[in-house]
Amino acid sequence: MPIRVMLVDDQELLRTGFRMVLQSQQDIEVVSEAGDGLRALEVLAETEVDVILMDVRMPRMDGVEATRRICSAQLPDQDGLVTGPRVLILTTFDLDEYAFAALKAGASGFLLKDVPPAELVAAIRAVRGGDAVVAPTTTRRMIDRFATVLPSSVPVADTPELARLTEREREVLLLIAQGLSNGEIAARLTLSEATVKTHVGRILTKLQLRDRVQAVVLAYETGLVRAGGTV
Repeated sequence: MPIRVMLVDDQELLRTGFRMVLQSQQDIEVVSEAGDGLRALEVLAETEVDVILMDVRMPRMDGVEATRRICSAQLPDQDGLVTGPRVLILTTFDLDEYAFAALKAGASGFLLKDVPPAELVAAIRAVRGGDAVVAPTTTRRMIDRFATVLPSSVPVADTPELARLTEREREVLLLIAQGLSNGEIAARLTLSEATVKTHVGRILTKLQLRDRVQAVVLAYETGLVRAGGTV
């Protein structure tokens, strides 16, 4: 079955360009479009979608609020996988603060609107498979830049979210937040990649997070990691 994509952008010309690129792929089908977030929610009530390309700044309802509503009811299963549509944010400027807010709301990553066609297609396939588009190191750099928009952290010892994790899971979360891949975490902790993947899945489930992107955000919010270094 092809990947069902929805295009949400108030600029019809951009939607047309994305549609032309995507319809040339045998495994991708553009099934719906919307000009703002409110209309996107209306269409989603009647259309099955796998991946949503979501603009940020739109009339009536912006992409951040639309993403929050779409993702709020979606939680990962025991394997850390989420059912339901995945959201890819479209932004004009790299590391747009609105894109950051959408990632925090549950988006699976962000793309620049001038993304090369091959990268756009690869990103859609990646998030459909359960991955986040933003690489861990890019996520860390993004959060370092926008750390000022995060709420003040409470002391780590008093954080109820972190209290749900075992000591090993907290170690893994710390390394995720520092930008390490599963393979790098495995080498650092002398574990197998399969074991690290299991730990990551448990972390996402216990903390009710969608993916590694939200795990990094939470690590900064709880004070486990701060901009510029670890606690």
